[in-house]
Formats: sequence, structure tokens, C-alpha cells
Amino acid sequence: MNLEDKINTVKDIIKDKKVAIGFSGGADSTFIAYLSSKVAKDTLAVTIDNHLMPTGFVEHAKRVADLFNIKHEVIDIDFYEDKEFLKNNSKRCYNCRNLMYGQIKKVAAERGFDYVCDGNNISDFISDRPGILITYEKEFETPLIEARLSSKEIHDYLDKNNIPYSKSTTCLATRIPTNTPTSREKIEMIRKCEDYIYSNTNCEIVKVRYFEEIGICEVDDINEITSDNKFKQINDELKHQGFKKVALNLSPIQDNDMITLDYAEGGFAYQLPYTINLEKTKSVLESVDEITESELKIDNITISRNGLIKGKNFKNYESALDKFMKTLSKIRRNI
Repeated sequence: MNLEDKINTVKDIIKDKKVAIGFSGGADSTFIAYLSSKVAKDTLAVTIDNHLMPTGFVEHAKRVADLFNIKHEVIDIDFYEDKEFLKNNSKRCYNCRNLMYGQIKKVAAERGFDYVCDGNNISDFISDRPGILITYEKEFETPLIEARLSSKEIHDYLDKNNIPYSKSTTCLATRIPTNTPTSREKIEMIRKCEDYIYSNTNCEIVKVRYFEEIGICEVDDINEITSDNKFKQINDELKHQGFKKVALNLSPIQDNDMITLDYAEGGFAYQLPYTINLEKTKSVLESVDEITESELKIDNITISRNGLIKGKNFKNYESALDKFMKTLSKIRRNI
């Protein structure tokens, strides 16, 4: 499908429904909220304030909801009160979404919104994002996945149509390595450092990674950091906030994942960054030709427990990509 067909698919899914959206004001939730404001019977955007988001997060979400003329509610959940979340283990994103999604569904039900969805898109399957399991466990709808929309397509559409969205909607706890406990002091230190860089550059995406005494800066425009002696100023400020050493990641942040396959002679192989639960995946698939301890086969696709997806006997790249994306939407990963 081309982009227009995918957008029409989303519109057909949500048309005339009472749609509640887990709403961050980022690209994906803004995209679905915008389309819903055009075709749904009613739209409710639900934003979770977990006290761990970048500065201005809630205010931006309110502005976008007002712009689309849709209902908006903010739910306050203080994640600092949840001891399991503060452990910051490998399940942190799963735990985070678990805390949020139950509350979103509760508010949606109380307000009479029976179609509850999030902004997950097909590109989320090619990144290490275990929180997507909660989407299915809490029975959220996923119209962007159904339409097989990628992050790049969504960003391109929003940019082309001058639809405002925030490029900074990731929880600040993700700046801290897993299995390193999260604390209010660490988060506020990260927040102050990122706010300083935002205020003194034209960067739209800023992340300051916390590694105890070392702070690693990641931005979408490295020239903004290295020009006009700004790095010295940033270095001084981040040291003032508590870091003893400050480093710059030379790989710029990119937030527009596009799915591409290495396709040759009718086949492809794609390695996902996580392992797959074959048993749960099998329960989602309509039929499976064969399953062993290490892989399952369906039609011309082989799904391996180690995250490797292989396909063969395709007529062209487009048909291979279409089948791959259809397979992605059925995968259930391990954490």
C-alpha cells in the first residue's frame, strides 16, 4: 500500500467511533489524534504525567489537543512511589506501560469511549521496545500497526502538513542504564542538563545519558553542539550539575525508522534485536506449518527464537516487504 492507502485504512478503522488515545503529543499519538479529529464520532486524548517526562511535556500535549479541538485529560501517576519501577531493570518499559495503560482504559470506560488505542506503529517491532507487550495484554487497539505505517511515513506526513508534534516525549528514566536504580535526584539532574542544551542550541531532540560520573550528550544536530564554542559552555554546565566528565555521541539521534530488507534472489533475512516467544507467537498466527524448539514456519516465512526472520520464494521486493510487515504484527517477543 502507498501512504495514502495506509492513511485511508486508519480512517476507515476509527471512523464514527468514540476513540480514546494514549496521548504523549509525540509523532505517533499526534498522527492518530489528528486523523481521529477528522473522522471519529468523538476523540479523547489521555496523557499520563508520571513526573519523569521532559520539561513542558504536559503543556505541549494540552496545546495539541486544543489545536485539534478534541477532549483531553491528564492523569497524574507518581512513578517515584512505585518501588518496582525504580529498580530500573530490563522490564522497565514494560512496567512503565503497565502502570499507564490500566489507568487510560479506566478513564476511557468512565467517559464512554469504547475504542481505546495507542500510537504504536510497525517500526516499533524492529526496535527493542518490550512495552508493546502491554498493548496486547491490556487489549489496546493498534490502527497504525494494522495499516502498516512506519515511523518515517508518519513523520513525513506530519512535516508535510505542518502538523505540530513534540520530538521529545521519551521518559527521562531511559537515560539511565538498566539495572541502575532510578531516583528523583538523578532524573532532575538529567532534566536540568537537557533543558540547558535546549535553551542554548536549536536542537529539537536532546538526550543526556547518565553513567554515574559521566554524562553522554546525544542530539539531532551535532553542529549545534560543536559550533561557536558551545560545547565548552555545555561541558561547564553539565559539570556544574554533577558530572565529572562530559562526552558527545557522534552518531546523531534519528527518530524516523524505516523498514528495509536485504533482498536478493527472492529471499531475505532480518535480525530483530530481541528473542521471540514462539509459543505465544504461534497462538496469534492463524495457522503454523511447523514448529520446533528453535523456530516456526508459516508459508514461506521462518521465525527463529533468536529473533531471525527469513523469507523465500517472493516474486519481488514489495511482496517480501508486505509479508515481513504482516509477520511483524503477529510476533510476541520475550523480555
